[in-house]
Amino acid sequence: MVTAAGTAKDADDDGHATGAEAAREAVREDGRAPGGRPPGGGPLPRPLLRAAVELYLDLHAHPELSGHEHRTADRLAARLAEHGCTVTRSVGGGHGLVGVLRNGPGPTVLLRTELDALPVTEATGLPYASTTPGVMHACGHDLHIAAVAGAVAHLAATRDSWRGTVLVVGQPEEETLRGARSLLTEGRLYERFGVPDAVIAQHAAPLPAGTLAHVPAGGPPLMAGSLAVEAVLHGRGGHAATPHLNVDPVLMAAATVLRLRTVVAEATAPAEQAVLTVGSVRAGERGNITPDHAELSLTVRAFTEEALDRLAAAAERVVRAEAAASGAPRTPEFTVTARSPALRPDPALTARVRRAHEALLGPGRVLDLAGSAATEDFPHFASGGQSGDAGPGGSAGAVPVAYWMLGTTGAGPWRTARAGGTPVPPNHAPGFAPDVRAALPVGIGALAAAARQVLDPGPAGSPEAAS
Repeated sequence: MVTAAGTAKDADDDGHATGAEAAREAVREDGRAPGGRPPGGGPLPRPLLRAAVELYLDLHAHPELSGHEHRTADRLAARLAEHGCTVTRSVGGGHGLVGVLRNGPGPTVLLRTELDALPVTEATGLPYASTTPGVMHACGHDLHIAAVAGAVAHLAATRDSWRGTVLVVGQPEEETLRGARSLLTEGRLYERFGVPDAVIAQHAAPLPAGTLAHVPAGGPPLMAGSLAVEAVLHGRGGHAATPHLNVDPVLMAAATVLRLRTVVAEATAPAEQAVLTVGSVRAGERGNITPDHAELSLTVRAFTEEALDRLAAAAERVVRAEAAASGAPRTPEFTVTARSPALRPDPALTARVRRAHEALLGPGRVLDLAGSAATEDFPHFASGGQSGDAGPGGSAGAVPVAYWMLGTTGAGPWRTARAGGTPVPPNHAPGFAPDVRAALPVGIGALAAAARQVLDPGPAGSPEAAS
């Protein structure tokens, strides 16, 4: 269960930067993450932090939807190249990219960040708000990119303290749950760049800025598995004045949505966690025309592969039954467009990373986290892109993964919400506004510290490296 320990420091009462220039100037003079010990034996340099903030502000103002992350990939690729990475573009056929930073023989750690934004209209009022109508970085992927770029910059500047290889993956299309498998299967990620010894990532969350959160060892999965489904209901279009001659797919869709809301209650045990959401209904153009079809987009979330299959089968039965009851002239289409297993971080790797985070920030700022029905496609990096659930002892497949949450809520909004006031806007909400000044330095330090738990210590040219 998440505790309230370690609320954010060094934030104004509004809880986030009051402007772009304020965000740029907000890093502390000594370059340390708020409340934390500097990673890698010294403070994060102020120019490094300033460059990371500049990247974040630019990305936040110029979000790109899934499959269209060209500019975002350009910005990340340029930053990685500046820090000595060899960058390969168009991995997987889309805008995926891989940066490779080699520093002598040793283990390989993969740092992953997502590139895409969401079709959400921003309502934060920030001076650096999205300039793209109807598109927003409402899930924190801009923060993830800036943190990865900062962590690579720090690792590149401290090469004498580690050896091995850092792979950086910029993943497109995370929000559609398609990007990871595309990189791994179509892009042959592990075949071309080597199987890493560990894969690590973090995700922005509405927790106190300046904190990190891990799922406890032996606890539930960190995130649910999921299915994305597109359903098409076919009717018979016509004039609104002659409903007796038509088969109305709008009415069919409305009945289907209401019936789908009962699927979880009827297909799962009371103690079993599952969620079914119809997130989009699309039908027709004008009020005086009965359209000929309606489209539904839905997601199913559960914590086992068996539960996902059972719920998907129940949802498909509902879609087909409602179409038959409405006299649909054609059988509906029910297509699973993406699938991801539950996220279970590797216990041994997570324990090492958590100790490093506690050394970085202090134990009071590293929180315990309960499992969430949120979902993403990161688990595919554990299995190399193969489908299948992770076993109870760790991640699926042979690659250990570590994954944690990065707090983003400033002190002011956190105190207000704790006192019963305005709730903190969560991810995917129009008001989602990370406190970049407190969250970004911690995100950089957390990734760098975690990477060092996989990489070998010591300079690449040390006698140990040659042995």
